[in-house]
Amino acid sequence: MSSVVRKIISIDESKCDGCGLCIPSCEEGALQIIDGKARLVKDIYCDGLGNCLGECPREAIELIEREAEPFDEEAVEEHLNSFNKEAVAECGVCCGSSLERDLDKEGGRLKVVVSDEERNVSEAELSHWPVQLHLVNPQARFLQESDLLIAADCVPFACADFHQKFLARRSLVIGCPKLDDVDAYHTKLVDIFKLNNLKSITLVHMEVGCCYGLAKLVKSALQESGEETPLREVVIGVDGSLK
Repeated sequence: MSSVVRKIISIDESKCDGCGLCIPSCEEGALQIIDGKARLVKDIYCDGLGNCLGECPREAIELIEREAEPFDEEAVEEHLNSFNKEAVAECGVCCGSSLERDLDKEGGRLKVVVSDEERNVSEAELSHWPVQLHLVNPQARFLQESDLLIAADCVPFACADFHQKFLARRSLVIGCPKLDDVDAYHTKLVDIFKLNNLKSITLVHMEVGCCYGLAKLVKSALQESGEETPLREVVIGVDGSLK
């Protein structure tokens, strides 16, 4: 297929933080989150209309003119029909996992009540989505002037009353410094601390060694941000006890 000079999107990877907010706006499936960045999958999938431009909070996407293969509607249709579990696992192609959601309804927190014959009724305190630090937009509404809870992703499984003890009335982000991209986390946290006028930060992590890496990361990012937000650190034992 011959190339032509036409309008097509261009992504500045130095600005992109992989939030994925651009993904749902591209009806052709031309964008995917790959290695933590939004990327144009193929030139033939991009129609050059630029619907994704206004969704990027970091202004990492622009519309340019360059030599590219022509937009191919048939290829787009085949591409969209071929989405499978592997594509969904890229977190943003068609599952909308990074789409910001407010779980409050009419001024009251959405409650998910779970109970059985042996346990007391409890209420879920999660007020927003997403929560994975890699997917969270640093300028998300739920972060602004909030009491922020940063939790190692193992904590809720060890701490039975995590929702009531820590999550209530706080905005949540979770992560694992051993399994995830620490440099990307550091950059994201610095932005979150700088941009949101946080009231407080509560850091909850496990007693294991890799979790202390999360504590070091948070403290380093807070220092680099120049903010003086109060920080409280809580350590949970592998048996669920408060250390």
